Amino acid sequence: MIGFPEIGLEFQSNPIIWQITDKFALRWYGLIIAVGFLVAATYCLRKAKHFGLLQEELLDMVFFATPAGIIGARLYYVAFNWSEFSGEPIRILSAWEGGLAIHGGIIGAVIAAGLFCWVRRISIGAMLDIGAIGLLIGQSIGRWGNFVNGEVYGTETGLPWRMLVGGREVHPLFLYESLWNVLGLILLRLLIKKRKYNGQLFTLYVAWYGLGRGLLEGMRSAEYNLMLGDILVSQMVAIASCVVALLLLFYMTLFKKHGELLAWTAERDAYQERKRLKKAGVEEPEESETADEDSTESEEDIEIAEETEKIQEGSENDGGDTQWDYHFKGDQE
Repeated sequence: MIGFPEIGLEFQSNPIIWQITDKFALRWYGLIIAVGFLVAATYCLRKAKHFGLLQEELLDMVFFATPAGIIGARLYYVAFNWSEFSGEPIRILSAWEGGLAIHGGIIGAVIAAGLFCWVRRISIGAMLDIGAIGLLIGQSIGRWGNFVNGEVYGTETGLPWRMLVGGREVHPLFLYESLWNVLGLILLRLLIKKRKYNGQLFTLYVAWYGLGRGLLEGMRSAEYNLMLGDILVSQMVAIASCVVALLLLFYMTLFKKHGELLAWTAERDAYQERKRLKKAGVEEPEESETADEDSTESEEDIEIAEETEKIQEGSENDGGDTQWDYHFKGDQE
């Protein structure tokens, strides 16, 4: 049973919606994660134009980065819990049994997004900015999956909003993080049209999430902590990422000059046009020929300007329009 004693709310928690087979079941956790993913994707598709992105680019990136994020989340968890898998490495593939780490997921997704943007001539900063908003939406909703499972709660407390889990009254850590992410989402949403450079929102997300996670990680029940000796891994990573992000924000804001936010789209559009022409079997115009023509025209213009200047100077020296008139009479002959 899960509940909030001071509020008088109690829930008979059953993480399974439908038991399909002995080994497979439809779970509330998976459904909530899926809902968070769909809401985030829908919102980001609607806002894509504000970042110079095409909706099809965003969809392609999502299908490319999502598997990479899952793989990264799993490998990150396994790396810091190797003792659980060393005797039976095949269990690394059993991600449905649990064991995903959000920091690893973000690292995997960012690497995949970077490769995708490099190939498609897309600004990685713009893609990460809109991705940060999607992450906050997904994390805000996804944390409620922990509530249904009765997991990832905090240490014991007597605060009025304490949560009852397994006979223990603890900090509702899932709620703290969900609300923190909602506040971050509001902040980033307000800054969409005020950002100074591509990548600013994502850097702010890293700082915001790192600060919140660093503060909350110390409240987490010991059974849910990733440890490296006596060090809380998630707390260490969160604080370090927050500090680095704040330093980067400080440098980029005060010491770096920035151009137009959407200037990068010209290169993307030219790349797509070249691909379209190549697919249609149309040869691109020779750049060298165009350059030679422009150079020839430029030289002719310079010669005409110099000749005109000499005529005007001669006219002034001779005290009238005689030479100017003679020049044009000569042309008529």
